[in-house]
Amino acid sequence: MTTDSPEAAAPQAARRRPQKRADTLKRPVKGHTSSDGASPQAWDWRSKFPSIADYGFLSDCEANALIAPSGAVEWMCIPRPDSASIFSALLDRGAGRFRLSPYGVRVPVARRYVPGTLILETTWQTPTGWLVVRDAMVMGPWHDVDKRSGTHRRTPTDNDAEHILLRTVKCVSGTVDLEVMCEPRPNYARNEPAWSYDNSGYSNVTAKLGKHNPDISLTSDLRFGLEGRRAIARTRMTEGTTHFVAMSWGSQPAPTNWNEAVEAMWRTEQYWRDWITQGKFPDHPWRIYLQRSALTLKGLTYSPTGALIAAATTSLPETPGGERNWDYRYSWIRDSTFALWGLYTLGLDREANDFFAFIHDVCRDNKQLQIMYGVGGEETLEEAELAHLSGYEGARPVRVGNGAYNQKQHDVWGAVLDSVYLHTRSREQLPESLWPILKRQVEEAAKHWHKPDRGIWEVRGEPQHFTSSKLMCWVAMDRGAKLARLYDEHDYAEQWQKIADEIRADILAKGVDDRGVFTQRYGDPALDASLLLVPLLRFLPPDHENVRATVLAIADELTEDGLVLRYRVDETDDGLAGEEGTFTICSFWLVSALVEIGELERAKALCERLLSFASSLNLYAEEIDPSSGRHLGNFPQAFTHLALINAVMHVIRAEQGERQNHVFADAEGV
Repeated sequence: MTTDSPEAAAPQAARRRPQKRADTLKRPVKGHTSSDGASPQAWDWRSKFPSIADYGFLSDCEANALIAPSGAVEWMCIPRPDSASIFSALLDRGAGRFRLSPYGVRVPVARRYVPGTLILETTWQTPTGWLVVRDAMVMGPWHDVDKRSGTHRRTPTDNDAEHILLRTVKCVSGTVDLEVMCEPRPNYARNEPAWSYDNSGYSNVTAKLGKHNPDISLTSDLRFGLEGRRAIARTRMTEGTTHFVAMSWGSQPAPTNWNEAVEAMWRTEQYWRDWITQGKFPDHPWRIYLQRSALTLKGLTYSPTGALIAAATTSLPETPGGERNWDYRYSWIRDSTFALWGLYTLGLDREANDFFAFIHDVCRDNKQLQIMYGVGGEETLEEAELAHLSGYEGARPVRVGNGAYNQKQHDVWGAVLDSVYLHTRSREQLPESLWPILKRQVEEAAKHWHKPDRGIWEVRGEPQHFTSSKLMCWVAMDRGAKLARLYDEHDYAEQWQKIADEIRADILAKGVDDRGVFTQRYGDPALDASLLLVPLLRFLPPDHENVRATVLAIADELTEDGLVLRYRVDETDDGLAGEEGTFTICSFWLVSALVEIGELERAKALCERLLSFASSLNLYAEEIDPSSGRHLGNFPQAFTHLALINAVMHVIRAEQGERQNHVFADAEGV
């Protein structure tokens, strides 16, 4: 729904000339590849780390893993995505990995996801033969039958995680020497594993990992040798031969032979395909990006509680070699609006409902709402630095926990209220138990909207009067008023609408410059990509001159090579040093905003360019260096994939509307 806008608006002046930031990012050197099989986006020295975009992502919706092109699992945290890692080579090349690949070969000839799944398939060629490897985190039937789960709060489904990482390999031609090496380093590589054989043979071994991680077991039809902190297996494969390795850490039995491994892989494939088939995806060339984004978002959920984590990783740098390294393995409340919009749009109501239930859980008991939580709803996320890890390509510090959890950010109330509004609109009724919670959040927004805060980007400088924070407080009051009318609480509706109108007037008086452009903060002309949300959240109608001026100013002045920055670091006190890349979510927001103001061709061109930056597996990190296309920041990034869904659906629907209008015009002409 749109709201009426004030008649008066400041005239738009000539736009500022774009400011060029100092280009401190290193340029790629053509023809270089990393020792671990990274793509040709190497820097002016030979990196030992794969490019961030080259990692494959696996998940069973309770834990996840990143696999490098070399066939090594280089990041994995168990039993939860925010637990301590057991493989951390992503952040230090000596911090543990689990590799399965041809001996002496590090670069595969092809990698893909089995269509419609989170099963990664890698094809290898050696001088003597070919191998095909499939990796998956196994899904099976619900197994907490005799007693209730100790972690699940959401309604049980027909399927559940089996807590098994399964790797199958088949030699399809010639002869290939295969090597398996498992070297866990538990508790972020601070501890050592203690390996032992499980029986009198060589095919079952267990590593005791200590109190921070569950023990892991390897089951295989190969023979393991134990060499210090490593379990190693080697064999020569000939055409038609097969092998499997299963790493398990739960109560479910791992496959014990090839047939059982194939059955487990098939069940997992069917699970993902059955799930994606429930969605509603347009018949469009960009459908593959929507489906991969949906699968990635599903993989970033923690099914026991419904939480959606921001990313699978911590401390992947926003600036190469810099200090902008954060832990994103938590659930941000502000993601809720975009998550519910994207999931409901694609027909994935169950996941939307589960995430909404998680939000409901953390709002209970009259608690003060935080900006983020642990995947189990934990409120304290103390931040610490892991000085013993070198960091990705030397980017330090490596951080775990996130000190922003107790920041004062005034957008959270708007995010919750907009989420309730979206949820309620999909059902045409407001759940009874939500009304007391809703009232508290609206009242908090009313109490704090006029105060400074840290803003949507969680800056660590001094609090400011950020325009986007005021905007989200307006969302809280506006959606609260709409919900109050639905709940027949007309006194509240009138009271809250009055405050919403007051906030809007304040924003238009103090948050707009003399060109009619919404600015980052009151009294300062700096631009901020968060103001692209003005039309998307229906603060003003998209044809309002202030909206058009803001969208075009950001498109022309807050971009590097056409991609959008959050803000310019020399104009914003964010408490940090160094540069950062363009934020991909902001570029996708620009696509949506351009569609809103009628710039469809410009939006399509930008969307096509952004989709071309997807990794070879159609995944996205947080940022993109526009000069090289290199992905930066944590990976894969939920917020980016949510914004992709929003942008792509904006363009597709606008195209469909254009075609329909063209047909109607032709009919009228006839």
